[in-house]
This record gives sequence, structure tokens and C-alpha cells, in this order.
Amino acid sequence: MKKLVIILAIITALLVINKEEKIVIPKEAIRFRVIANSNEEKDQILKKKVVNNLNSEIRKLTVFDTSLENSRKNIQKNIPEFSKIVKETLEKNEPKQDFTIDYGMNYFPKKEFQGIVYEEGEYESLVITLGNGMGENFWCVLFPPLCLLDSEEEVKDVEYTSFVKEMIDKYF
Repeated sequence: MKKLVIILAIITALLVINKEEKIVIPKEAIRFRVIANSNEEKDQILKKKVVNNLNSEIRKLTVFDTSLENSRKNIQKNIPEFSKIVKETLEKNEPKQDFTIDYGMNYFPKKEFQGIVYEEGEYESLVITLGNGMGENFWCVLFPPLCLLDSEEEVKDVEYTSFVKEMIDKYF
């Protein structure tokens, strides 16, 4: 009986310890989206180049922002700089490609990411549309800053271990 109680206690502890904490976008957030012209490989590569070239400029603006209002002002003030970066990127890679930049309430389709469903709707956001905007998109959250990675960084699968699980495996 003692073993059964111990095993049940360990299983309960494992369930509590292994419960994942999910990141949910708060209602007071500013999203960012770059939409490719199409899903053709060249358009998807171009989208990634635009994102990478914007990354350092956007990071400078958002990494230290502690308020939604401050983020709004910084984004609006820097739209000409964002436009310049996108234009330069396109001129080097696809000179005939046009683009638009829109800051305000923009439509986002329903999206599932890391097990969380983000409902479709109108969200405050900075949206850059390349060409027809019919391709897959890059998106993240500018405020609070939840997703901007260095362009060389890559998200890898992470394996979590538990001391309690290791003890169970060792003795049972």
C-alpha cells in the first residue's frame, strides 16, 4: 500500500511539474506581419530578407519599450525608416516588387502556434505587404516584445527532464 501511495504522489508531482506554461498574446498588444507576394520560393525568400533587414531596427525600438503608448509612438515615428529598409531590400533583390506599409487595425487570420489558437480578427498591428500579399506571412508581437529573434537564431526542440521522473525510471 505504501508503494502505491508513493507512486501516486510521484505521478501527481510529475503532472504538476510538467504542466507547460503557454505564452498568450495580451489584449493590449501590437502585432507585426510581413506578407509575401506569393508562396513561390523566390517570394518567400524575399519575405525573409525583408524581415531580417527590419529586425535590428525594430528590435532597437521595441526591446526597451515598457508601455503600449510609447511603442505606438515609436512605431509611427519610424514608419519612414521601415519603408526605406523595405525599399532598399526590394531594390537589391526584386526591383519591380511593390509594397505597402499599414499601421493600425488590420485583419489577422486564425492561427495556431505552439498549441495556442489565436482567433482571427482585427488587431493593432504593423503590416508590410509585398506585391499582391497572397503568400504565407511572418508574424510576431512587437509589444510586448515576444518573438523577435536574431536572424541567425533558430528555434530548436527542447527536451525537458524531471528529477522525479528520473528517480522513478531509476528505481522502478
